[in-house]
Amino acid sequence: MNVIKNTNMQINMKKLNYQIKNPFYLVSNSPWPFLVAMALIPFILLIVDILHNIQTCAYDKILRTTLFFLPIYYWFYDLIVEGTFLGLHTTRVQKGLTIGFILFLLSEVMFFFAIFWSFFYFSVSPSVWIGNIWPPKGINPIDPWGIALLNTIILVSSGFFANYAHILLISGDRNRSLYMLLVTIALGVLFTAFQLYEYNSAEFSINDSVFGSIFFFSTGFHGLHVLIGTLFLIFSFLRHLFYHFMREHHLGLKFAIWYWHFVDVIWIFLYLFVYIWGGK
Repeated sequence: MNVIKNTNMQINMKKLNYQIKNPFYLVSNSPWPFLVAMALIPFILLIVDILHNIQTCAYDKILRTTLFFLPIYYWFYDLIVEGTFLGLHTTRVQKGLTIGFILFLLSEVMFFFAIFWSFFYFSVSPSVWIGNIWPPKGINPIDPWGIALLNTIILVSSGFFANYAHILLISGDRNRSLYMLLVTIALGVLFTAFQLYEYNSAEFSINDSVFGSIFFFSTGFHGLHVLIGTLFLIFSFLRHLFYHFMREHHLGLKFAIWYWHFVDVIWIFLYLFVYIWGGK
């Protein structure tokens, strides 16, 4: 028995040494992407039911939410173990992950490009059905110099704090880096709160002409991205708190900050075009 155990240990050590020496890392078969994809449709249908005020069983809500977020948790757990604890994310692997994340951001850019395209299509040449004017007749748009301007200042300043947190981590000042990340998260939550207040105080809804549809669709999806970015930063803050990030190895935090900068830039274009140019 001891001979078999020693033989298995030697085989495992050889595999680990091969993976460490090899710049590439071939991941083992994982069930989490498939399970997340299968749980996504029931979870989206649950959100649709909630938005349409359709009464659903509490146990059904808990089940769908758990089936969606539990595989995501284990998926992220495997990634953290591979990259942080086993050291399998070599420089070559990190380059591949970086390229993949950049392509993901480009896909997000094209998504918002389509939204802006629809906005300019209807606003540059308004049809007779909306009175040949933009904003359409009977629509009182939101004042761009009120909460929208305050939210712009909040979101842009949060980007500076996030970038400063990255600089402090590289310089070795861990405590101040954590503090800057916490400030960034607080500003993201504050932005979302002001956005919800603006929605509740708006004099039009998503059903009011094409203006209402485009306004709430564009700002709503941006708000969703702000929420996802805030959760991304919270997750990175917790990892930073438990010493998962080092000066030379902090790809997760870098991706979170990149995503937050993407959210900042999209909001600037939304504010300039949808609020100022296409509003009052």
